[in-house]
Amino acid sequence: MQLAQNPDISDYLIAPDPAAPRLTRAVEGVDHDGQRTTIRVVEERPLTIYLNSQEIVTAMTIGDYPEFLALGFLRNQHMLRADDEITGVDYDEELEVVVVRTARQTDYEDKLSRKTRTSGCAVGTVFGDMMEGLSDVILPHTPVRTSSLYALSAKINRTPSLYLEAGAIHGTVLCQGDRPLVYMEDVGRHNAVDKIAGWMLSEEVLADDKILYTTGRLTSEMVIKTAMMGIPVLASRSGFTAWGVEIAQQVGLTLIGRMKGRRFVCLSGEERLIRDADPAAVADEPARIGRKGGVA
Repeated sequence: MQLAQNPDISDYLIAPDPAAPRLTRAVEGVDHDGQRTTIRVVEERPLTIYLNSQEIVTAMTIGDYPEFLALGFLRNQHMLRADDEITGVDYDEELEVVVVRTARQTDYEDKLSRKTRTSGCAVGTVFGDMMEGLSDVILPHTPVRTSSLYALSAKINRTPSLYLEAGAIHGTVLCQGDRPLVYMEDVGRHNAVDKIAGWMLSEEVLADDKILYTTGRLTSEMVIKTAMMGIPVLASRSGFTAWGVEIAQQVGLTLIGRMKGRRFVCLSGEERLIRDADPAAVADEPARIGRKGGVA
């Protein structure tokens, strides 16, 4: 299996836009040879999220898809219930505020008083009990073809992205079979996955047959978010934490990490893997793939 040099992004419903002017900024500096150089660096902006009249959190984010981020954050924090009627999602770009409105009156003062800072980049925060509701999660026993894993890894890692443009960012991709559907990026992987959760909520997308791919570590937070979203498979280029593995095994999540080229490790849900691809036929992945398709 050969990695495509020029990936077709037409399969994506949402793909990264590394050329978007608000997401990066040109900064001048000096390189290792003492020569003046200009590089693109990722922007960070505060986004304050309200649920009805209550201020919930201010998150640092790159600033794209603020409505999806707000919806996903509130859903993953159990502040939006499955039966909630969402009556409005309003974003004020000048104030950098999103207000999510529901027909149900809400008050999460007690929940907001109990917060946990997670291991997520840019300091993730969860409110209340991290394990709240996890014991009720029943994930479908969705089979996973290794041919799909190899195809997803090849396509995602060559898709033009902010990571390839500027670095210092994480990506999370919602996939179905061997097709990547929605690719979100942010300074924290928790933000990227919340954007996907918000998109799924907004579009009423089912999770049973989906795979979540992330460029970041497979931590307890990532495993919990994935399980609470109802997605049965979580895969990553990166490694694992012990608690992340333990929770994945507890809830029956298929957990695959260190996925590069022909290599991967599955630490939970191995019985669901359908080994329909010969690893020897899969090309090894270069250390880093440049945005023009060559090795950097």
